[in-house]
Amino acid sequence: MQLNHEMQTGGDHVRAVATDRILLASGERRSSFVIAAGVDAFDWSVRDAKAMSAGDCDGILALQPAVVILGTGTSLVFPSRDVMAAFLTRRIGIEFMDNAAAARTYNVLLGEGRKVAAAFIL
Repeated sequence: MQLNHEMQTGGDHVRAVATDRILLASGERRSSFVIAAGVDAFDWSVRDAKAMSAGDCDGILALQPAVVILGTGTSLVFPSRDVMAAFLTRRIGIEFMDNAAAARTYNVLLGEGRKVAAAFIL
């Protein structure tokens, strides 16, 4: 899926999503990563949403976003309640969706100037 809208926020954004990679404005990613407004994308060790633990989210939580979009791969997968609780107890919104939907949602929220982070599982 090709995404062409150019963001004017100065933040890195998603340009295209494929099953095995995601193209950011700053370059291509072929393994799981986290991206946020004003932060360079960084690697994320998670490879399977069902196997995620709350501890896997520490790097995302440290960003203190208002909302996190979690792309769970090519299909929607809900992580454990512990993962959800890690965000909700800190009053951070968390939404789960497939990577294509997560990319679109992240770009819209970033374009609105929201304090958003996205994590993509590849």
